Amino acid sequence: MKKSIIIFYALLLYALIQLISWGTLVVRLQPSRMTMIMGEGSVFLFLLCIGGYFLHQSLKREDKLKEQQQNFLMSITHELKSPLAAIKLSIQTIVKRDLDKARQVSLLSNSLKDIERLDDLVENMLLATKIENRSYTFPKEEFNFSELVYKITDRLQVHSCGNEQLINAQIQPNLQLVGDKFALSSVVTNLIENAVKYSSPCDEINVLLNKVEGNIRLSVIDKGPGISDAEKMLIFDKFYRVGNENVRKAKGTGLGLFIVKEVLQYHDADITVKDNLPQGSIFEVTFS
Repeated sequence: MKKSIIIFYALLLYALIQLISWGTLVVRLQPSRMTMIMGEGSVFLFLLCIGGYFLHQSLKREDKLKEQQQNFLMSITHELKSPLAAIKLSIQTIVKRDLDKARQVSLLSNSLKDIERLDDLVENMLLATKIENRSYTFPKEEFNFSELVYKITDRLQVHSCGNEQLINAQIQPNLQLVGDKFALSSVVTNLIENAVKYSSPCDEINVLLNKVEGNIRLSVIDKGPGISDAEKMLIFDKFYRVGNENVRKAKGTGLGLFIVKEVLQYHDADITVKDNLPQGSIFEVTFS
């Protein structure tokens, strides 16, 4: 892409040189036409600059899309390899060793969680594609949102710090919501998974669901590195992720928050991102 930009600027410079050369030559031959040539030259130069600007922006967008595509492919590879390796190791352990039933059940349960993680990844990709090409219809029904949030937090519970519970769920029971249950489950999953990914081991994550002034409000609070003010809106763009994919520690595809934004728009819900002082972020969803 850098080569294309260099060629573009070389052609633009050549056109400017030719414009000045021919204009100077015509003025020397016919001095009386100087005013006309200056006017026409200015218009041509203006149009050339406008065209050059839009062409440059197009090249930059193409360069950005190429980089996003490369990052996406790399992140998908990372996302697929980790659970697959864990499932393979668990099955190999069961096959090669004489384990008691409790240990086998534990390994199989962990494998099922990794399979669910892969399923979430595939569903995210399919949902993002359907939303973007407007083929998803968002079927709505009334359902128990409290029960949905509880099941998701329980499934995503991480025990990487001994037996300490990392996700602290405070859920007001029997909160009914009218919406697309499948799409909203993806919203809750993505918000909590993001909090887990960007938090350090043993950091507590709070998931709050309650009714505030007649509106259902979901808050996901973490103690991670936080999000700068400049990036609070960019994080909802498709594929947007901070840093280089080669050195990034937190996993992800850059689709999660894009799906969150799109789904909530279809449900007339608002999402805000706040700082969790002294450190971390608060994602707050309000259903009106």
